Amino acid sequence: MRQFLFKLLLLTVCTAALVGCGVPGIPKPPSLDLPEPVTDLHAVRKGESVYLDWTVPAETTDRLAVRHPGATRICRSLDAAMIECANPVGEVSAPRVSGASPRQTKVAKPTAKLQANYRDDLSKALLVENPHAQIFYAISVLNENGRSAGISNLVRVPGVATLPPPSDFRAQVTAEGVVLSWTAIPSVSETPGLQHMYRVYRRPEGERADTVAGEVPLDALSAPQIVDHSFEWEKTYFYRATVVSVIHEAGKPEIQFEGDDTPAVKIFAHDVFPPAVPSGLQAVFSGAGQQPFIDLIWAPDTEADLAGYNVFRHEAGSEAVKINTELAKTPAFRDMNVAPGKTYIYSVSAVDVRGNESGRSQETNEAVP
Repeated sequence: MRQFLFKLLLLTVCTAALVGCGVPGIPKPPSLDLPEPVTDLHAVRKGESVYLDWTVPAETTDRLAVRHPGATRICRSLDAAMIECANPVGEVSAPRVSGASPRQTKVAKPTAKLQANYRDDLSKALLVENPHAQIFYAISVLNENGRSAGISNLVRVPGVATLPPPSDFRAQVTAEGVVLSWTAIPSVSETPGLQHMYRVYRRPEGERADTVAGEVPLDALSAPQIVDHSFEWEKTYFYRATVVSVIHEAGKPEIQFEGDDTPAVKIFAHDVFPPAVPSGLQAVFSGAGQQPFIDLIWAPDTEADLAGYNVFRHEAGSEAVKINTELAKTPAFRDMNVAPGKTYIYSVSAVDVRGNESGRSQETNEAVP
């Protein structure tokens, strides 16, 4: 009897254990696999085109990894109250994603966020003369079934037309710097709240970053030009110009956007330009009670790339000869090789770090008693 009760108890425990192992948890509804709406849509107006970029959603509204992405619709409107993508103006194909397990319940942390972009070319019919007109954009990311969780954040760009780039853009290397010039755009009718200016960019060869070389108002000069002083000699550069539209509205920060660019102009900033000719040369004899000498002084040259000076001497009827063995680093020189009863005639020249030498200064003379 005891043996029977023991077997019965053992059978009951095992049965309970098996039943307990097979009880399902709380059932979960199937995922709709809707990518989360984009929140970092960004727009830039350049010429008559708008460039959009954003981060591709990696997560669904259910906090799962996006396994079946669809296309992304580009939404454009003249109405700031856009709440849906009724008439998309373009579409970006679905991105490739790494395969995720159907049982995956958490989002795998990506090694890098996937970026996407789109270019929207604006028709002339969309652009107006009102500087305060705006064009609004949003995007709608779909799943493979064409369903979306809603549109992204709303961004805006100016809806006013731009001006064409200046013509005959050119660059010339001079001793003063790189002179950038072009043919002025014919005068345009002024619109309250809207101004224009020329902007010139510089980019070193082999690099991707541009630097603003200068700006000048559109109506400042009949023959506009900019002189770039901030380049480096013996380097190759590309220059381009554009017209910038500046929108002013009371109580708001100004808005700037650029038109199309001129073709880039390539120049090699080769320095073949000597420093300025030194001036103000004076000579003074000294020798009472000591070895005689003649001191020379002159006004300093102010070029940033000045390396030093050469000193020349001669007597009447003879050729001038350089008397310094090394460049004089300061605008002064002492000539210790003088003899009594002679008159010496001096001149100096300036030399830059690339060996370009100026002409000689006006001569001065000094007699040794």
